[in-house]
Amino acid sequence: MSLHPTLQPYADAWTHSIEAISELVQPLVEGEWNWRTPCPGWSVRDVVSHVIGLDSEMYGDPRPIHSLPRDLFHVTTDLQRYMEMQVDVRRHHTAPEMTSELELMIIRRNRQLRGESRQPGTIVRGPLGTELTLEESMRNHAFNVWVHEQDLRTALGRPGNLDSPGAHIARDVLLDALPAVVADRSDAPRSSAVVFDVHGPIEFLRTIRVDIQGRGSLETAPALGPAASFALDWETYVRLACGRVTAEAVADRVKAEGEPRLTEAILRNFAVTR
Repeated sequence: MSLHPTLQPYADAWTHSIEAISELVQPLVEGEWNWRTPCPGWSVRDVVSHVIGLDSEMYGDPRPIHSLPRDLFHVTTDLQRYMEMQVDVRRHHTAPEMTSELELMIIRRNRQLRGESRQPGTIVRGPLGTELTLEESMRNHAFNVWVHEQDLRTALGRPGNLDSPGAHIARDVLLDALPAVVADRSDAPRSSAVVFDVHGPIEFLRTIRVDIQGRGSLETAPALGPAASFALDWETYVRLACGRVTAEAVADRVKAEGEPRLTEAILRNFAVTR
């Protein structure tokens, strides 16, 4: 393979998750495609459409020419409108049409990845005309597809793959966002520390330290006398961080200690993607 070694883990994680999604949806009857998922406003069909659309654009296909209905109340931002286009254009597709397109896209993208010879730092186009490196693009995509695999598993009552290659990438992506959650969005006190103890299929103990300037940093060393601490399982961490549940809905699965206003602010601002 010509794929750069730095990019291989992201390709492997994508392959694992996309094949899991294909296996999940192949046996579904027509009505099951309409089941609601934890992803706000999206059914099983919508989530699969979104995944197909993401890979279609990464392959280089042109975006569909399509006008969105005005009654999609879950669509409120430019990014959501951008993402909804690939979803809405497939809302009336049948189950065989969906599975066939998914399978074809997996074949095309696998072939593309086998021939990928660009360097990780190559600048590529992202959503809404943004620019990012190929490594960032593949990392984000592996993360997104794994999260949507979990959406489908929740909707279909088929839990699993919480420790898969995609799950480990999701851990790193979500941890990278944690300093901003604590220091910027939740306004944690300066010269303080907040500890997260996560257990389950993926386990980690991380500290967010806020310096005298109010900047947050991620550390592996535990903190003595933190301003706040949180203990929760990995699945709950993911669902909170991805905006799939509210803190109130999983209060019995999160042990929060420390100054109440700080713990409440952190949990209120915990979602970094939706």
